[in-house]
Amino acid sequence: MSTRRLLLLGAAAGPVFLVASTVQSLVRAGYDPVRHPISSLAIGGPGWVQVVNFIVTGLLIVALAVGVRRALGPGRGPLWGGLLLGVWGVGLVGAGVFESDPVSGYPPGTSDLIEYTMVGALHDLFSVLGFAALIGASVVLGVRFVRISWVWAVCSFVTAAAFAVLIHLASLGFAQTEAFAPYGGLYQRAALLVGFAWMTALALSLAGGRLESSGRSFE
Repeated sequence: MSTRRLLLLGAAAGPVFLVASTVQSLVRAGYDPVRHPISSLAIGGPGWVQVVNFIVTGLLIVALAVGVRRALGPGRGPLWGGLLLGVWGVGLVGAGVFESDPVSGYPPGTSDLIEYTMVGALHDLFSVLGFAALIGASVVLGVRFVRISWVWAVCSFVTAAAFAVLIHLASLGFAQTEAFAPYGGLYQRAALLVGFAWMTALALSLAGGRLESSGRSFE
């Protein structure tokens, strides 16, 4: 597959994930998108929709990782940036394969506190690895972009910082820290919006030739 097509597939990852999860959050009985995590949408009978959303988005991000590695050419920055994006994609696939434990009172009738199971722990492990990989990719590629575009370098570093802070606030909310629990889902959605916006803009900029490439044809 051409580099350009891989990048365009990656550009679709964020919109696909955010639209699908938002629609589900609005129609699911007892679900509060401001309080509850996106992973909770995968619990129960209709949860297969979110499972598919996780897996499809993860595979699209793996395609993006390959495209970014090709587009930015040789060097440790593009290599590690691509690998970390790939880990982020695999993390989403794993989060879809392994169902989250209930948290923050969803599904209705469950405890606010997480009662861990092995499957739920594996879900969290893949999620945390994925989140860390996205932060790492933003930093690594930001360093690479210092030599190409200071705008992209700043955007990448800001993305890493904002994503890390928002995900930490979300984790405090899901741990039922009093001041943050009512807004855990909101913090998580804000973090993903920041991360996916950066990825989509990066994919489109590379696909359009607006950032330095390896010189290979994108057709």
